[in-house]
This record gives sequence, structure tokens and C-alpha cells, in this order.
Amino acid sequence: MSTAREIAAAVRASTSTAVGAVTAALARIERVDPVLCAFAEVWEEDALRGARAVDERIAAGERPPLAGVPIGVKGRHGLRGAGPLIAAGCVPVGATAVPGPGTPWKTWGLGRYGRTVNPWRYDRTPGGSSAGSAAAVAAGLVPLATGTDGAGSVRIPAAWCGVVGLKATNGRFPSADRTGLAAPGVLARCVADAEAYWRVMTGRTETPEAPGAPGARVPTALWSPDLGFADPDPEPVALAHAAARRLAAVGAVRLLPGPPPRLEDPAPAWLALRADGDGDGDGDGSNGNGDRDRALRTAERVRAANDRRLAALFRRADLLLTPTTPCPAHGHDGPGNRYSTALTWAFNLSGHPALSLPAGLGSDGCPVGVQLVAAPGREELLLAVAGSATW
Repeated sequence: MSTAREIAAAVRASTSTAVGAVTAALARIERVDPVLCAFAEVWEEDALRGARAVDERIAAGERPPLAGVPIGVKGRHGLRGAGPLIAAGCVPVGATAVPGPGTPWKTWGLGRYGRTVNPWRYDRTPGGSSAGSAAAVAAGLVPLATGTDGAGSVRIPAAWCGVVGLKATNGRFPSADRTGLAAPGVLARCVADAEAYWRVMTGRTETPEAPGAPGARVPTALWSPDLGFADPDPEPVALAHAAARRLAAVGAVRLLPGPPPRLEDPAPAWLALRADGDGDGDGDGSNGNGDRDRALRTAERVRAANDRRLAALFRRADLLLTPTTPCPAHGHDGPGNRYSTALTWAFNLSGHPALSLPAGLGSDGCPVGVQLVAAPGREELLLAVAGSATW
């Protein structure tokens, strides 16, 4: 399948049409989705109508940056945040699957034909809660899909499906999440497409300067296998660490020596804040009962402590690198007692932007990711460094 940028370039040049690109995506969905179950709804008539409108804009002399790119939007309400993408020429083809009712763990999805499967192994979950978006992109049904990330909901499925997942700085874009834990994001097959999404959403036109370019300073990075509290499996750690070393080998980052950063476990804080609002819950557990006021005081203490530690970290280095998840994709019976969010939700609590980049395949044949975290507002740095990956 062509990338989003390739599709848009061809439509702008009139060597192909938006109708052609969208028709091909709809055909792929019809063929594959009965097994994949990545879509909760497919909007065939609306998509073709939107594609014709894009072709009319091209005929009138417009050159929208993402002309004719078919996209999935997360969930049945995903169009609410897709306005800038549609204005840029994207054509939503359907609502991607999100977790259904009946279970506290959210690393799964429920599509129109049943539970969403991981394109790499159908007996494994794609992750969640942006499950359908990750599966649809990984399987080549669409080159881009939107997501939201309240505890890792973009980064976890990106890691387990072998695609790129970017979570924006919390509060940078509008969000319906009253807790402030959730932020919009994107899932893409390549970093260049994630960057194209970012340019549209922010209205920026310049390309981030690649690390290692003549005269450019190489960003510094600290590596942590566990953030000081998680108990990750050895294989995801080894694969993510190898990816971090490959980034250093191509001059994308300079890994700093010294002890790894340590944070306080954000689980009690995240769960208390989630229970106190109506956020986009994508953890694997629930807060239970307990004293609400005491839980909220604990949440604020943990948040303040980690904010101090992260502020000190980003005075020392430009980036923090970790495994995206502490474990590989689990089966459809659930994660057991593991929090797959262990290495992601700290940055929903703190609000830092983060990106999951494919790091390789585990012994089970499923992908895992390396997570890049930057200071608030430095999404362009994440994209520039990730774009230097040569694997």
C-alpha cells in the first residue's frame, strides 16, 4: 500500500484520483475486515462523496496537503477531532474499533464482525483502546488513523502492531477528557506520514531538521528499561534497547551514561484521577473503592514528585527512551495481572509528548516498540529522531 504522502502527491499531480484511492481502501476493508474486525462502521457512501469533493478541489486548482488520503477515525465519535485532516484533503472511510463493554481491561477492540485481532497473530490482541486504528494501519487498510491516548492507548497498540504511534502533549489539542489524562494522537505506517499528520494538525509547513544534518546538534538521550518501578519482561527490554542503540549508531541521538532515571509508580495516581472523572480509560484495571480524598492526595503527591524528576531529567537530556510496553501482546483472554500501561501512563499523568517506534519482532512473532519521550511541546523532536530510523 502507498504511504499517505505518496497518495496525496499522486492526487495533487492528477496522476490518480481521490475516488480511486478511497475505492481501493474500501475494497481492502471489504476483503480483510471480516477477519481483522478493525472497523466498527464503514461509511462507503459518505467516503465516496468526500473523495469526489476532493477531486473537485483539485480540478479547481487547490492542492491540499493530504489530498485523497483515506483515513480511519477512532470510534463512532472520531469525526469530532478530524476537522483539520478533512480540510487537508483526508477522506474518513469509517470508525475504527474500540473496546466493548464487559471487561475492565482495554487492550482490545470490538469491530462490526467481532473482536479485533492483531494482524501479526490472530490469537493476540492489537492493544487498545485505539485497537482498530492500529490494526487497520498495520494491515494496510488505510495509511493513517486517529487515536486518543489516556494511558498508552495510541502507543501500546502501535507497539504491538508494529506501526508508529504519536501522543501529543496533553492540552495541546482539544479533548473531551475532563481528567486531562488523554491526548489526541495518530497511528501511521511510517514516521513521514505521522509528520504529515502533525503538520496539518498544527498548521506548520517547515520540515523538522534531521539529527545529524550538517551543523545540527545531536539530541541527547537517557535510556531506562523500567522507569525505576516497572517489572518488564527481558525480551521487550532487549529489543527496545537495541533499537535505542541503532538510533545512536545512525547519529540520531547521543546516549548519555549514568544511572537510569527513576520515577514513582504512577498507577495509584492515574487510577485515582481516572476514577474522579470521565477520561478515556485505557488501562488494564480499575480503581476499586477506597477513600476518594486520600487517593486524590496520593495522586497529587505522585504527580508532583514525578514532575520534579522529569523536569530535572529534561534539563539534562533532550529525550528519554524506554520500552513501550513491559510485555508482548497478550491473548484475547486478557492480560492477567500485568499492566501493559506500566511504561506509558506516567506521561499521561505528566502530559509529556511520546512516540512509539517499531523496535523489532519478539520470539512469538509479534512486534514490540521503543518509546521516545520529550519535553512538553517538542513533538517535532520526536518525529525528527524517529524519522532517522533506518530499519
